[in-house]
Parts: sequence; C-alpha cells; structure tokens
Amino acid sequence: MGCQMEYTLNKNKNKGSVGKRITLFFVTIVIVLFIPLYTLIKMIGKSVNSNFLNFEKYKSKNFILDYIVSSWLSDKDKAQSNRIFVFFLFPALFTFILFVFVPFVQGLYLSMTDWDGLNTGRENFVGLLNYQSIFSDIRFLFSFSRTIVYSILNIVVINLVAFLLALLVTQNLKLKNIYRAGFFMPNLIGGLVLGYIWQFIFNKAFVTFGGAFATSLLTNGNTALFALIGVVTWQYAGYIMMIYIAAIQNIPQDLVEASTIDGANAFQRLRTITLPLVAQAFTVAMFLTLVTSFKQFDTVVSLTQGGPATLMPQWFADLFGVDSNVAVQSTSLVAMNIYNTAFQNYELGIGQSKAIVFFIFLLIISLLQVYFNKRKEIEL
Repeated sequence: MGCQMEYTLNKNKNKGSVGKRITLFFVTIVIVLFIPLYTLIKMIGKSVNSNFLNFEKYKSKNFILDYIVSSWLSDKDKAQSNRIFVFFLFPALFTFILFVFVPFVQGLYLSMTDWDGLNTGRENFVGLLNYQSIFSDIRFLFSFSRTIVYSILNIVVINLVAFLLALLVTQNLKLKNIYRAGFFMPNLIGGLVLGYIWQFIFNKAFVTFGGAFATSLLTNGNTALFALIGVVTWQYAGYIMMIYIAAIQNIPQDLVEASTIDGANAFQRLRTITLPLVAQAFTVAMFLTLVTSFKQFDTVVSLTQGGPATLMPQWFADLFGVDSNVAVQSTSLVAMNIYNTAFQNYELGIGQSKAIVFFIFLLIISLLQVYFNKRKEIEL
C-alpha cells in the first residue's frame, strides 16, 4: 500500500513537472520577444533613477514570476547571460518572424477568404469553404498524385546517381577534382534557364537522331515526366554528390585497408563499411531532394509549361468517381497548380488554401522521412 501511494505521488509530481516545463517553454518564447524592449526601457529608466527595475528585493510569488525574474530580468549572471544570448539571436529571430511567421499567419487568414488579389481589404471571410472546394477539385488532386509520383522517382534517381558519382570521384583518379567540378557545374545554372536549354535540346537536337527520338519527349505526358526527372537529376545530382563525398572521405581508411587485407571485395566493403558510415549523409540528402522535388516549379515552367495536356487516366477517374474525359496537364505539379490558381485564375484565397494544405503535407512527409532515416542509421 505504501509503495502504491509513493508511486502515485511520484506520478503526480512528474505530471506537474511536465506541465510546469510546458508552461515555462511558452513563457520563454514571450520573454525572448520582449527582452530587447525591456532592456531599452531599463537603460532609459536607469539614466533617471539608478534603482529603476531593480529586482534585488523581489520576493517569491509563484513559479512563473520566479522564473522570469531569476532567469531573465534580474542582474544575476544567469539572467545577464540569457539576455546576451537573446541579443545575438534577435536579428535572425526578428527576420524570421517578419518574413516567415507573419506572412504565414496572414496567409492562413487569407486562405479562409474569397480574396482575388484585387479587392484588398474587402475580402469576405468564408471559413473552411476553400478547403472543402480544393478536395473536390479533381485537377488539383491529379496534380498532387503526379507530384508524389515525380518526387518518389526523382528522389531515387538523384540519390542513386549522386552516390555513384561520389564513389567514382573518391577513387584514385588523376583528374578527380575536374570531374567533381564538372558534375557540380549544372547546379549553378538557374532552373528557368536550364529548362529553356533542355527544351531546345529535346525539341531540336534529339529529334535529329530519329527512331525513338523522332518525336520530342515533351509531346507525350509520360515521357515528359521522365524528361523532367532527367533534367532535374542532371542539375541537382552534382550538389547531392558533394554531400556524399564529404561523408565518404570521413570514413577511416584503416577500416577499408583492414577489410581489403581480410579479403573483402568492393561490394562487401560497400555494404559493410561505406553504407553504414554514410547513413547520416543519406538522411540529409534525402531530406533535401524530397523538399526540392515537391516544390519543383521553375524548371517545369520553362521546360513543359505544365503540359502536355492529356486525358485523365481511367484508374484515377474510377478512384474518385468522375468522368475520365477530363483534360489534365501531365506535368503540372502542385507548385504550378497553386501558381495558376492564384495568379492566372485570380483565386488567391483558394490558391492560399492549397498552399497551406501542401505545406502541412510536406511537413508531415519530411518529419516522417527524417524519423525513419534516423532509425535506419541505428540499424546500420
């Protein structure tokens, strides 16, 4: 009985401590935002009265006020150190709040209005109607599905090519630095310029070979998607390659030499030494390629303009119970669909609601990817 009571007390104490930590976490956020203003007021006040905002005689009242005074407002070393930390953090934090957080909150509000981009200040609040409408927009759902297919293929191809290139240029080659620079060079070309260059190559250069290339790859919906993957891989694989190169070069050469002496072949060394020791690089590279693939916009605009137009696949029409004779854009990914909705159809409220849904989806997918990759690192 006594043990049970002690367990219950400890359990309640832990609950209280968790609740206290959560409360102090949010209090800290508020304090960090107002510390610069507090410091400015205190400096002005002390020029008039040396005892202005002096907390030496402060008496304990509750844990929130005790925490604020002892950790942030007093003249103790801990409080002064915390304030100095905020001063260094504040420029970046202020920029983040001004250019990321505030626009996000404003966008969240606009996603619940019928804003068309022209009647600023006269938009009507429509609640969740925009969100209901986008989930019944078959073209948006098709665009989402194409984005998922494109992203999965793009992530696999880019990481595979980048890893193979990294293995190649970390060998004892005479011109390996030139190879590294050459493979990385396409990443320096902007997406719009890159798209127009490859559009010319597909439409004017490849067709001269005849045979399978007699018709431009960009004129067919499925081949246009693979052409887009090829172009983005050509651009981005060199960048991801540099991440893998850094990881491979950090592998202790003693392990490689010892495994070679023990008779391990190249494949065995790759499986038992290289892959486990570059697992962290895989997590970073997959995160970068995932986010980049889902947000792909500029290369799509210049290479395919979202086309070519095609009829909706029968399986997709059956899945949502709609007519398969609906025309859709085969390479119009989510980012381009959002842009067209907002700036071509002047439905910025609906476009913003699509962007919010896209953000939430990408956030969840990114967190899951990092979580499972971290677990895989431990297994390797």
